[in-house]
Amino acid sequence: MAKKSSVEKNKHRAKMVKQYAGRRARLKAIANDDNLSMEERFEARLKLAELPRNSAAVRLRNRCEISGRPRAFISKMKMSRIAVRELGSQGLIPGLVKSSW
Repeated sequence: MAKKSSVEKNKHRAKMVKQYAGRRARLKAIANDDNLSMEERFEARLKLAELPRNSAAVRLRNRCEISGRPRAFISKMKMSRIAVRELGSQGLIPGLVKSSW
């Protein structure tokens, strides 16, 4: 089980990413638009830099929904390999069959 503080920190970041997504997208569009003047683009970059760092989607970490484990994350199921194995062995994941030979 991951530290609760790490899981909560990631949840807070996800909330901030969602909150600032529109503003960030607008400013990025202005900053990358070649048709605008250099001053307008630079102004957009400065405003983008003023936004909270945790509002950037890059700072989010993929974590297991069950245990909060950050490593060995399977994105299709949003779980770590360990959680997938445990739930698969119990037959709780539809369509997943544990192989044995």
